[in-house]
Amino acid sequence: MIATSTTYDLVFLVHLLAAVTTLIVFVAMRFSALAVARGADEKTQRARFPSRRNYAARVLHLLPITGLTMSLSGDSSVSLTRPWIGVGILCYLAAAGHLEARTLPLERVVGEVIDHDGVAAPERGRKLVTSIDVLLGLLAVAFVAMLVQF
Repeated sequence: MIATSTTYDLVFLVHLLAAVTTLIVFVAMRFSALAVARGADEKTQRARFPSRRNYAARVLHLLPITGLTMSLSGDSSVSLTRPWIGVGILCYLAAAGHLEARTLPLERVVGEVIDHDGVAAPERGRKLVTSIDVLLGLLAVAFVAMLVQF
């Protein structure tokens, strides 16, 4: 379906950039959480967990918008009836729910603890690492489905 129209290709490019950005943000979040889990000093923890909301992680929400736009405007090779499209939608729903209900609240708590006490306990960092690993696993499943296109 690539190179059939300029509009489709631009939406596809935005979709790819959003996916890569999401991956980079989640990996950066994981390294920050891993620093806490390993007992990093106060200066490092404060630098990795500034006291503000993490809007970068929400780039994930561009994926269904661009994906559905491509699917609805494309031909039968990218229709919603294709199993790999369904896998992508399910992975997004699971990842978005996990991100908003578990990961970002955990990250906020870790940031608040660091802001108040200077450092967070390694257990909090391990919980956050595990939560981010779930997100990365869901992204991996969606990525494989998009590549294989079964």
